[in-house]
Amino acid sequence: AGETRLQVVDRVAAGHAAARPLAAGEAARIFTGAPMPPGADTVLMQEDARLDGDALLVPAGLKAGDNRRLAGEDIPTGGTMLPAGRRLAAADIALAAAQGLTALPVRRRVRVALFSTGDEIVEPGAPLPPSGIYDANRYLLLAMAEALGAEVTDLGILPDDPDALAQALPAAAAHDLVITSGGVSAGEADHVRTAVERAGSLVFWRIAIKPGRPVAMGVLAGEAGRRAAFVGLPGNPAAAFVTFARIVRPLLLRLAGATPRPLPVLPVRAGFAHRKKPGRREYLRGSLRPGPDGRPEAVTYRLEGAGAITSLTETEGLIEIADEVTAVSPGDTVGFVSYTEIVG
Repeated sequence: AGETRLQVVDRVAAGHAAARPLAAGEAARIFTGAPMPPGADTVLMQEDARLDGDALLVPAGLKAGDNRRLAGEDIPTGGTMLPAGRRLAAADIALAAAQGLTALPVRRRVRVALFSTGDEIVEPGAPLPPSGIYDANRYLLLAMAEALGAEVTDLGILPDDPDALAQALPAAAAHDLVITSGGVSAGEADHVRTAVERAGSLVFWRIAIKPGRPVAMGVLAGEAGRRAAFVGLPGNPAAAFVTFARIVRPLLLRLAGATPRPLPVLPVRAGFAHRKKPGRREYLRGSLRPGPDGRPEAVTYRLEGAGAITSLTETEGLIEIADEVTAVSPGDTVGFVSYTEIVG
């Protein structure tokens, strides 16, 4: 079949309605966003249109219903627009605005109290004694918690003093979640676990991952019957990062009313060799690079120690090695978790 000739009888601009319904053999010039005139069911793109005076020559091959958007096709009547437990993203807000909504019911931000512990910890900007180290963890964890939508109260640095810790924890329990850094390992001066047991209850201590084995989790009792969740993270920065990703992140999202989804783990080839103990999950810091065949492979950072902050700043994600694995050889499959997924 050849071209079809239609008479152009109307012009419909965006934000305006057609002057009248179209009859058989008629067409209207229409602009993106304008409602289609009654009697019309198909749109011919401007770049495909050919005019002969007031007549439109429609090429063969145009099908009924082409290039139109049906009312209600985005969300059907009675459909769910945004389910409860969803973290609102930019597109979600756009979707709500497209329905004419000016507000959405949301949960308040989770209130988090955060402090570091240790006589060796020094506030950045202060003089650093020979035995001191600047407090990097508190700022790392504060930024991660805020990126997940938390309202964080920075309680600073507490000394390795059981009485000071036992006094600070109940006061911090006015928050929804209390996070500490340092003081949860098996060292003689690590008093956080003891203070938690005095101010509440300890649910568990130590998990089978590396880095990050010493993690304490419990419940703190506050004033007026308030209770707060407690998580004590290790003092090494990389260990604090890993345990925040695996322990604090899902807890924080759950407290916020969100439905946490597991971190996406991308299966990739290993571009390295590594040995580990069975029975624990290990997280190496690394990046993806093209292998010899162009497919991505994971490579590790030059430093494996949990104290190396550059192992976080100069890499793209965590390389996950499963519990039962004892050795990784080049070409084996490992998991890769992008940093953007952890705090995104």
